[in-house]
Amino acid sequence: MSEFPEQFDALLDKYTELLLGETSDEKKEMVTQYALYTFIAKNMPALVKHWNSLHPDGKEEMKNIIVEIKKLNEAHREELNRNKKDD
Repeated sequence: MSEFPEQFDALLDKYTELLLGETSDEKKEMVTQYALYTFIAKNMPALVKHWNSLHPDGKEEMKNIIVEIKKLNEAHREELNRNKKDD
């Protein structure tokens, strides 16, 4: 059996931790959805525009996820900067 699923899960764990300062199943799922959505939006914007028009509630939920990730990321960066100043 391949070790890839566990290896990739470790990558997502670390990315989530570096991005948000901590990892949990909920945060990892948010980051996964955010990363995939933004990747698709950059590579196939017409598809995302179509999906957004078909699923306005999904579009709003994605906006909420993006806002939450940005908020958590900014708080994490501020904490890192404070810790650097304390050293």
